[in-house]
Amino acid sequence: MKYVTYDAGHGPRVGILDGEQVLDAGFDGDMVAFIEAGAPTGDTRPVTGAVLRAPLRPRTLRDFLAFEGHLLNAFANLGRDIPPEWYEVPAYYKGLPDTVIGPGEDIPWPAYSDQLDHELELAAVIGRPGKDIDAADALDHVFGYTLWNDMSARDVQRRELPVGMGPGKAKDWDGSNVLGPCLVTPDELDPTDVHLSVRINGEQWGSDTTANMHHSFADMIAYCSRGLTLHPGEVIGSGTAATGSGVELDRWLQPGDVIEMEADGIGVLRNTVVRQP
Repeated sequence: MKYVTYDAGHGPRVGILDGEQVLDAGFDGDMVAFIEAGAPTGDTRPVTGAVLRAPLRPRTLRDFLAFEGHLLNAFANLGRDIPPEWYEVPAYYKGLPDTVIGPGEDIPWPAYSDQLDHELELAAVIGRPGKDIDAADALDHVFGYTLWNDMSARDVQRRELPVGMGPGKAKDWDGSNVLGPCLVTPDELDPTDVHLSVRINGEQWGSDTTANMHHSFADMIAYCSRGLTLHPGEVIGSGTAATGSGVELDRWLQPGDVIEMEADGIGVLRNTVVRQP
């Protein structure tokens, strides 16, 4: 099943994507409430004039670094080696849920940055609560998968990382995290072999497959659930796929660029980068 959040002029509602048609799911509430309620579906009906929004406003955003190829590419440009701990620990940082926007929305270019970058990721959304989850059972806690464009202000990031606190303003501004276009349930998607690609203004800049992830979604979910209850609506990001960012290629976004991220079984997440006054 492909679930969406849509707006047809009366505020966001949960829908089902059937080809290009949006069907109202007959649920009065947002996506997180829908997941918590067990994804009940009432009488579905086609929706006229539906505009897709971000599939959900997450409870939390946790972003990992699962692709060795991305690190090899990015660290080579930064003159750094991959720390040996990376191979042992699926470390992550936390983002701000209120920064999330959805398909078709403009990505604002923050005024304090001169070097903006995209990051191509697959994300899992938790559907069932759990604590100290075993990796063998971790995927049973996933409600669905979506695309995540984790934008980065690279010039700001270079100044922040030496402090050792992780990304701050390099990641945090309104519209810096893009999710969509839909949530695809696990019965329709194998997270271990999803082909991902990114195009800028129609030109392919990168592609990879989740088969190349060093840390699996199961391992990442198990790790972050240690001593901590995960709740429905929390987002777990794969980290950037190899060649899924400009920093790996020394190619950089410009105002007005159209970013298209695509995943087999999910679709295309399309946004335009806009420099604001």
